[in-house]
Amino acid sequence: MKNRTLGNTGEQLSAIGLGCMGMSHGYGTPDDMESIATLHRALDLAINFWDTADMYANGVNEELVSRVLMPNRDKVFIATKFGFRHKEGVSGIGGLPGTYFDGSPAWMKQAVEHSLKRLRIDTIDLYYAHRIDPNVPVEEMVGAMADLVKEGKVRYLGLSEASAASIRKAHAVHPIAALQSEYSLLTRDVEKEVLGTVRELGISLVPYSPLARGLITNTLDVTQLDAKDFRRTLPRYNDENRDNNQSLASAFADLAADKQLTAAQLALAWVLAQGDDIIPIPGTKKRKYLEENAGAVEVVLSKSDLEAIEALLARYPNTGPRYSEGALKLVNR
Repeated sequence: MKNRTLGNTGEQLSAIGLGCMGMSHGYGTPDDMESIATLHRALDLAINFWDTADMYANGVNEELVSRVLMPNRDKVFIATKFGFRHKEGVSGIGGLPGTYFDGSPAWMKQAVEHSLKRLRIDTIDLYYAHRIDPNVPVEEMVGAMADLVKEGKVRYLGLSEASAASIRKAHAVHPIAALQSEYSLLTRDVEKEVLGTVRELGISLVPYSPLARGLITNTLDVTQLDAKDFRRTLPRYNDENRDNNQSLASAFADLAADKQLTAAQLALAWVLAQGDDIIPIPGTKKRKYLEENAGAVEVVLSKSDLEAIEALLARYPNTGPRYSEGALKLVNR
């Protein structure tokens, strides 16, 4: 496994990390035994950058990850997040009933203790604010997060889905090591302003859903998704955009096959090719997909390869929004 450096920290992380959300949350029925086997296989492959959050299955995902993390603490750089909360009677956002966002220092101080307990560790390597709370000044939130660094509960700070303006405000209070945002062949919003900002400040970009939640892999039959699958709430999976996206995925798979790659490997290779300061965290709960994803780090794309990908994307422009209208209100704040 090749490594990449996290921001200005000097930390060497696997060039491809592991998103753990789907092991417990969002995508169909959990399979804890296979998920645990996948985490162990990640260790075998030297994939040392694991990502979770306190909201994933309301803490269950952190507890699951801890079963492999705790006895292998020196082999894993663990990231988790705070901010989303569950409350009965709250209408919810983004297809998540009873969910609301709280970026207040008071909640953060409770949330970090809960995460440390569930993960069964003394220090979180990278602690993200899961979103930017419009009711809490960024400077106030990051100032409180910085106190966690002083207390030894957290090593490095990160933001998720923040705007360029919020990133600058946060970084002025305490160094931000990473910005986590959705980034893939189908989601390129960060290229407008955010990517240039994090590069100027020496912050790594950590793309989540670099495979467009499985859409670009050409292995997903969207009509067969589990009734509880989070993707059913997303416009890219509805009737208006489905045909366009399935045609795109099929054509992209043909392009990958010409290079003797899977579509997932080509899609990840494209993300990796956008800069050495980018560390994607494709999520999976299955060993076979983890191994497939790991192979992408060996792929070198030429200028003509990248041009061919862009030309293909231009043929299928109607991919649709990446989130529902409610969830989109929480990004780029």
